[in-house]
Amino acid sequence: MESKKKAIILVNVGTPDKPEVKSVRKFLTRFLNDRRVIDLPWLAQKLLVNLIIIPFRAKNSTRLYKQLWTSEGSPILLHLNSLSSKLQTLLGSQYQVFPAMRYGNPSLKKVLEEIQDESFTALVVFPLFPQYASSTTGTIAAYVMRSMRKWPVIPEVLFMGQFYDHPAFLKAFSRRIKTYRPEDFEHVIFSYHGLPLQHIDRVHPLVSNAQCACTKEMPVHGKNCYKASCYHTSRLLAHEIGMKTDGYSIAFQSRLSKNWLTPFTDETIIALAKKGVKKLLVIAPSFVADCLETTVELGIDYARLFKKHGGETLVMVESLNDDDLWVQAVAEMVK
Repeated sequence: MESKKKAIILVNVGTPDKPEVKSVRKFLTRFLNDRRVIDLPWLAQKLLVNLIIIPFRAKNSTRLYKQLWTSEGSPILLHLNSLSSKLQTLLGSQYQVFPAMRYGNPSLKKVLEEIQDESFTALVVFPLFPQYASSTTGTIAAYVMRSMRKWPVIPEVLFMGQFYDHPAFLKAFSRRIKTYRPEDFEHVIFSYHGLPLQHIDRVHPLVSNAQCACTKEMPVHGKNCYKASCYHTSRLLAHEIGMKTDGYSIAFQSRLSKNWLTPFTDETIIALAKKGVKKLLVIAPSFVADCLETTVELGIDYARLFKKHGGETLVMVESLNDDDLWVQAVAEMVK
């Protein structure tokens, strides 16, 4: 059988198969035991993850996933499948698009096995994370390279790196934001998934994270720094939609400890509410698909937190998901 010219793998983090404790525990075990996610010494990581974090988080995470789940299943998986299907239609028969999850199903392992069996001449690996982090884009690239070591024939392999500043991504995300009329809100928060400070400091060890000027401009040493790219993403999107610098804040969510990137989103929301802000728009540009962190954490839990401290309305901007302009942007980037 004649092979396709190129295989494209669209990869996201993952999801439990079901919103049940057993399935959630299995997902968390795979995810949190990744050395690029929690990079403590091996024994310390195993003890912390398997004896403390997972036993205490499994039930609570299951409760959150039950809030997220739809009659059709996990939203992040539904969005991934729809994006892949639309991209396949747009690119045509010269490509074959595979949806995959780094942890969970459809598994990246099985997708790579299928690609090996069909002998594609080229492979494009597209981690769906606008900003590079070792725990997202990095772990996917490492896994693919590790998996392909024993292939008798290794095709040309291309890895999509961070794309937060790609014009097509900015066009798609800014259009989505504009549909919410940010000018009608008193303030806007750009909320990004947090990372441990040690992850940030390892990228540019000669410059302290606390003393870095990346909150104002992109420094020379900030090209691969997650914090720097998050701040620059906000500046670029704010420019695209004509937002003034005093009209928005940048914050980080989903922390596991105090030694993570600050300011924290929940604390920023509380502070704004206490200052008298009544109408708040929240944008999450580190996510291209809605998931637990956007729909439940930001859209439900933080909306409740905002009202508790005096706010009235918190609106969460829907992510790109399978938006047609986003599909076109992905096609442009993989070509």
